[in-house]
Amino acid sequence: MLNYSASRIALVIAVCLLGLAFAAPNVLPSGLLERLPRWFKPMELGLDLRGGSYLLLEVDLESVAKEQMTDLEETVRTTLRGPRIGFRNLRSTDDAVYVTIADAAEVEKARSELTAALTTMLVEVEEGIRIKVSVPEQVRRERQLSAVNQSLEIVRRRVDEFGTSEPSIQRQGTDRIIVELPGVDNPERIKALIGQTAKLNFHLIEPGAMAATAADLPPGTMLLPGPPDDPRMYVVRRRVEVSGERLVDAQPTFQEGQPVVNFRFDTAGGRRFGQVSQNNVGNQLAIVLDNRVISAPVIRGPILGGSGIIEGGFTVETAQDLALLLRAGALPAPLIVLEERSVGPSLGQDSIEDGQIASIIGVILVAGFMIASYFTFGVLAVIAMSFNVILLIAALSGLGATLTLPGIAGIVLTLGMSVDSNVLIYERMREEFKAGRTLLNALSSGFNQAFSAIVDSNITQLISGVLMFYLGSGPIRGFAVTLTIGIFTSLFATIMITRTLVILWFRAGKRVELPI
Repeated sequence: MLNYSASRIALVIAVCLLGLAFAAPNVLPSGLLERLPRWFKPMELGLDLRGGSYLLLEVDLESVAKEQMTDLEETVRTTLRGPRIGFRNLRSTDDAVYVTIADAAEVEKARSELTAALTTMLVEVEEGIRIKVSVPEQVRRERQLSAVNQSLEIVRRRVDEFGTSEPSIQRQGTDRIIVELPGVDNPERIKALIGQTAKLNFHLIEPGAMAATAADLPPGTMLLPGPPDDPRMYVVRRRVEVSGERLVDAQPTFQEGQPVVNFRFDTAGGRRFGQVSQNNVGNQLAIVLDNRVISAPVIRGPILGGSGIIEGGFTVETAQDLALLLRAGALPAPLIVLEERSVGPSLGQDSIEDGQIASIIGVILVAGFMIASYFTFGVLAVIAMSFNVILLIAALSGLGATLTLPGIAGIVLTLGMSVDSNVLIYERMREEFKAGRTLLNALSSGFNQAFSAIVDSNITQLISGVLMFYLGSGPIRGFAVTLTIGIFTSLFATIMITRTLVILWFRAGKRVELPI
């Protein structure tokens, strides 16, 4: 044990100093922190400590299914019109699309065309002349899962674009999303941005068509409202000429002193936009956002640059919000707000103060027990415990982790874990010294014999922490993070720091008695 090299002792001291450096931002004044590098920062506080807003959202999977059936109906119409197959009574239900073929001799040809065009769908002939196109259950589940995953990613992009600090966005169950926004006291604007589908498409307006109700519509068209300040209804072709998915950028700007949104397509979208504008000069092009015509300009000439302007009587804020939504992408389905909570900063401050009190009481009780039980070695254990907590805070700060109330509970638990291993070592030393071994042999045996038990116990705790992180969510994950990092810092504190302190104590004088 006395062969502990100077380089190893220096390494332990260096790690402790590094821990002090990375933990220091958590106690430095904010004015000084602003002058330090961005990577040198304190832990972020979670919603329960800092205050903010909590939203529980549900993806409207019924809307996904309805939209899929509408798209399927339009695909069936387009597929049958291509080879000029006559049909009637085309309609969609909740789970299938039905179409009646006008000529019984063309039923097989129609079935073949639909099967080739809809490779993932189930195409069946019923009653000789009617064809049923249905969505297999596996395809339906895959589309619903894709819609939820896509919604999660788009919500994350929108919140990140808005600039909220350290948001927490995670999936819950099969169709729900939890959004936590620390520091956001009024979530109304963000809730509006998150909840808006923002599905932008470009459609042609049917020339000369006017309709008061859906029953008066020409085939292949739909009736959509105009902007809120425009009472007119527009007869719009169902076919999407250019999809908003082709947008690669959207920025708010000004045109003739009015806020507008400048958009830009990718290469394929720009080419398609140019073809549509070139072939429909003089016609109106409807810019449709969430089934509402926000602008319907007349195409004056070919637009070949792949970019354009959206006008709609915007304010500066609404133009900024629309540009943000278009950059982040459209939600595949509406989001329903199931629960909304606001946590005030005062409540978060109360939680911090309670956590600090609990930590202080825990430190005092643990330190008092160790010193009363092991005297000098108890003091060494308390020093090691202190550096364990410092290293844990330094690791959380360096990793950019968010501290929550369960995380504070994990830190308090780490206080007990850090001395548990010391108890095993010291008791083993006491047994060996009472058995007649020399002080040096008792010290060495204490560390060597207790090592396997310490590692085994920490590995079992590590397994629990990893499982809690991967299988849990929210507060469970916060606790698991601090618990897992605390296991590694506790092992370092016990195996390296405590051993170094005991060696320095032994070398400081002629020690012959074990002070425990």
